[in-house]
Amino acid sequence: MIGVVYLGNNAQTEERLKYLPGRQVRFTKNYMEAANACKMHSRNEHFIVFYEKNVRTEDVTAITYLRKHCKGLYIILLTDQLAGEEREVYHNCGINDTLDPKASVTELNKKLQFISERESQLFDTQVSKKRILRFQIPLWKRTFDVVCSLIAILTLAPVLIITAIAIKIESKGPVLFKSKRVGTNYKIFDFLKFRSMYTDAEERLKELSKTNNQYAEHHEQGSNEPKTTVTAPLGDEAERNMIDMGVESDLMIGDDEVMLVGDDFVMAESDFTKQKEEEINNAFVKIENDPRVTKVGRFIRKFSIDELPQLFNILKGDMSVVGNRPLPLYEAEKLTADSSIDRFMAPAGLTGLWQVEERGKGGEMSAEERKQLDITYGQTYSFKLDMKIIFRTLFAFVQKENV
Repeated sequence: MIGVVYLGNNAQTEERLKYLPGRQVRFTKNYMEAANACKMHSRNEHFIVFYEKNVRTEDVTAITYLRKHCKGLYIILLTDQLAGEEREVYHNCGINDTLDPKASVTELNKKLQFISERESQLFDTQVSKKRILRFQIPLWKRTFDVVCSLIAILTLAPVLIITAIAIKIESKGPVLFKSKRVGTNYKIFDFLKFRSMYTDAEERLKELSKTNNQYAEHHEQGSNEPKTTVTAPLGDEAERNMIDMGVESDLMIGDDEVMLVGDDFVMAESDFTKQKEEEINNAFVKIENDPRVTKVGRFIRKFSIDELPQLFNILKGDMSVVGNRPLPLYEAEKLTADSSIDRFMAPAGLTGLWQVEERGKGGEMSAEERKQLDITYGQTYSFKLDMKIIFRTLFAFVQKENV
């Protein structure tokens, strides 16, 4: 909702503003009265203020006061042309626009329509962002999580105790493994699991992931596209940058390709996009026959017992029983493109849609397929779907693969 306020004493301007179609203008004589007229009566109410230029010092005081005490204002200064210094003074005190004081009713209305549409779009965008950032688990889902996790913890207490003792006997180190995970709204929390690896496991992850990453191998095998170098028309400055970096200058030049020029690189936009997609596709690290896993670890992984401490994460509210699997930081940071954000705008969970659909399938499910299933769950989750996933999880409890 856009309100219109006039602050000034020009009878001719007042007369024209009275004839604005579909607008009810509030006429005020001083900035205190105008500030009172611009008080919002609802959260989505904004105001356009037509301010009649007067004495500079008085104008600065009035506009500054309005800016300080009123939110959501768009101030239009009704004035003839301003000199350079004067323009800067009025701009600094808070005006948004200027308009000829002799503007016709048609010109005034066009200005109002343009500003109203722009401000409404801006407000809608801000509201949408707030809604995304404030995503919350529905009450029915949170209630189910608390009840379910409490019952499960009490029922499985003997299993939890025996597992903790077995881990402690086999190898040195803590019983629980805590890792930083990214869940709903990109919230980072301590993700709990029974320790299934030796204590130096994380140090070897980087080296192992280069040779045994199933998702990366799947992506590479599924891509038969030849690698090409795409070039484009370059300006003199970009050509110098390429020569300074040792890039050949006699490249084939295309007509439409856009080049991205940075401090230490020159890359075709299509190549950059392709590289980003490959990083996303290789974000999920999964290692087969992992030598870092202990004997107890292999057993508890096979029966998913290592996941049971996450019941305390659920009870705390970090995640839900059913949702998208929380990701490690190094994986989540690769999924910040627009096409990936939606998988974080949904409940994080102990089990989810992609787990019961394919259960890893020896790495046959690509990262893109997994991501799309996560997005699908976030857009369609319901109590019925959650019950279906839980039911299917019970039958897929024992993994057939050693992953």
